[in-house]
Amino acid sequence: MSKTLNPDEFLQDPGVILDVRSPAEYTQGHIPGAISFPLFSDQERAQVGICYKQKGRDQAVELGFALVGPRCADLIAQARILAPDGKIRIYCWRGGMRSSGVAWILEMAGFEVFLLNGGYKAFRRWGRSLFSVSQPIILLGGMTGTGKTEILNALRTLGEQTLDLEDLANHRGSSYGALGQPPQPTNEQFWNLISLQWSRFQRHQPVWIEAESKRIGICRVPQEIFQQMEQAPVIQIQRTREERLSLLVELYGTANREDLIQATKRIHKHLGGLRTSEAINLIQQEKLTEALDLILHYYDKAYTYDLQKRSRLAYCVDISGKSTREAAILVRQTAQEILSKDCVSLGI
Repeated sequence: MSKTLNPDEFLQDPGVILDVRSPAEYTQGHIPGAISFPLFSDQERAQVGICYKQKGRDQAVELGFALVGPRCADLIAQARILAPDGKIRIYCWRGGMRSSGVAWILEMAGFEVFLLNGGYKAFRRWGRSLFSVSQPIILLGGMTGTGKTEILNALRTLGEQTLDLEDLANHRGSSYGALGQPPQPTNEQFWNLISLQWSRFQRHQPVWIEAESKRIGICRVPQEIFQQMEQAPVIQIQRTREERLSLLVELYGTANREDLIQATKRIHKHLGGLRTSEAINLIQQEKLTEALDLILHYYDKAYTYDLQKRSRLAYCVDISGKSTREAAILVRQTAQEILSKDCVSLGI
């Protein structure tokens, strides 16, 4: 007989996770790492739903068995490929008939099955509740092209806790942020990804997060987490303009030139008509360094304005001439000095 687990237990248990909801439901949002294993197609789910409303539960259950019956052998065969160890975790929308039905089929075939109590809906409630949990945070700030993302990755290799929101959102947070990136997740899935990472953090240790606005492309940072970010101290990294331009050319040098031009056009109101035209001409001439130098005028101005509006503490660290690892070590050392001198409270 299958065992029912609460979200935290369900996520920690061994075994592959199968999402037995329809493909459209899975696309909208799912537990990170779960595999789509639909009991019904989108059309079949709609059929069963209409039958339930018009004819009642018993008729809907009969229709469900009629649709799924011929595929039972295929479901078992797929499950054996996905879970050779015989352990499977299953969930549907509310932990109802779909997950119970698949669990019954797989248990008959000898699998050990664990169900998520309350289904995906319970996972969503659990994840959202985590966002309000107090977590000490250090923000990594700096103007465009200072290499914040690379330093954040280096901090992770040094054993620090990090939350890379841009990586989870598949977007770098500017007009050029989608270039070379896979499609962004839905906002629902973005929050799912955050909640899973947030649940794993040690509460007595700070989490490093890149300073972000509320939106990263189409994704919104959860308000509860953003409010904590607003109160966090900032390690403000600085590099020479030449180094910043070099990093940006390396980042966008392989981007499609038409995509670069379209991204530049999107900020023309802020960049100004003349500067926009000049930047586009330079891109067309393959003078990317010169084009990015013009574009930085807007981003530097915007960043400086945003910095002046904020009242939180900021500590400047010049990393000019340093490798990414050296820069990460230096900013970590700065954070440790801040903590040891009790210059700021991080809640730890």
